Amino acid sequence: MRVRTRKLIGTVVLLVFLGVYAWVAVVVGAGRITLAPHWAQFAYFLAAGLIWVLPAGLLIRWMQRPD
Repeated sequence: MRVRTRKLIGTVVLLVFLGVYAWVAVVVGAGRITLAPHWAQFAYFLAAGLIWVLPAGLLIRWMQRPD
């Protein structure tokens, strides 16, 4: 697969993934986590704000692979 094709596919997948991930994080953050202690809320929002970087980084590495 050519780099250009991988970049197109990767961009679409990344945008869909980030949209779904953000929606799930907001639903969880606005739901049950509001009843948790402050330290648990902090831990959740810290983790939710950083976990998306791992799959995005792997996808970007795949997109940048040479032909």
